[in-house]
Amino acid sequence: MSKLILGLPKGSLQEATFGMMRKAGWTISGGSRSYMPRIDDEDIEVRLIRAQEISRYVENGHLDAGMTGHDWIVENGSDVVEVTELVYSKQGMNPVRWVVAVPNDSPIRSVKDLQGKRIATEAVGITKRYLEENGVDAQVEFSWGATEVKAPELVDAIVEITETGSSLRANNLRIVEDILSSTTRFIANKAVWADPIKRRKIEKMAMMLQGVLAADRKVLIKMNVQAGDLDAVANQLPSMHAPTINNLRTEGWYSIETVLDESVVREIIPELKAAGAVDIIELSLNKVVP
Repeated sequence: MSKLILGLPKGSLQEATFGMMRKAGWTISGGSRSYMPRIDDEDIEVRLIRAQEISRYVENGHLDAGMTGHDWIVENGSDVVEVTELVYSKQGMNPVRWVVAVPNDSPIRSVKDLQGKRIATEAVGITKRYLEENGVDAQVEFSWGATEVKAPELVDAIVEITETGSSLRANNLRIVEDILSSTTRFIANKAVWADPIKRRKIEKMAMMLQGVLAADRKVLIKMNVQAGDLDAVANQLPSMHAPTINNLRTEGWYSIETVLDESVVREIIPELKAAGAVDIIELSLNKVVP
C-alpha cells in the first residue's frame, strides 16, 4: 500500500502522544522543530501539525488519519471518520473542558448575563453556537493566545480550555459554565477509510493505542503461595477476570498472577502477605488488549 500519512498534534499534546505511540509499539524520533519526524514503520509517514488544524487536513485528504481533539472537529465542522476515542491529555487521562470564565469580582453569573458583552476565545465557532443555543447576542473575538489575561481590561469574559482550572484561578478568574467536554479522537479521511488496506492499518493502530490507555494505572502482580494458603490468597485478589494460577515445580507450591489497578496495590500487598503469599512482585504494563 502507499504510505499512511498520519497527523499528530504539535505542541502541548506532543510529548504525551509520542509516549503513547511508543508504548503502542511505534517510536517517533526527530527534533521538536521537525515537521516530518521519523517513525520506525515503513508504512507510515508522520506530520506534526497543530491540533486545531488536523481535522481539516484529514477531511480534505492532505492527511490520511490523525489525532486531534473532539473540540477541534466540532470547531472546524469537519466531516471525518472518528475511529476511536483516546482519553488522554497533556496532564493525565481526563477530558478537557471549554468553559466560560470571568474575573472573580464580575457580576456575570450565567450565560444569560453575557448579553451584549465582549468575549475572547480561540474557539470562536463553538462559542457562537453556544451563545445562539442560549439566545444570547454577544461579541465574540478570536484570541491569538494569553486569553486569560484579557479579562477584564480587554473583554468581559473568555471561553478557554482547561484541565484542572489552575491557570484560570492563577489569573483571578472563576468558571461560570461549562460549554464542551472534549477528548482526543483518532480520525480518518472518509475515502481512506473505504480503502480496505489502509483501513486495516488504522484499525490495528487504534487497537494498540486503546491497549495502552487500558493499561494506564494498572499493574501485574505475581506471587508464590503454598497449597494450604491458596484459597486465602486468591480470595484477596480482585482481577480483570480471574487470577491465573499455575503449579510450580516444587510440589505443593503455586504461582498466582493478576492485573490490578495500581491504586489498590498499596492496600492489598500487606493483606496478601498476611494470607501467606511470598515473593510478591509488581510489574508495570504497556498494553492491555481485551
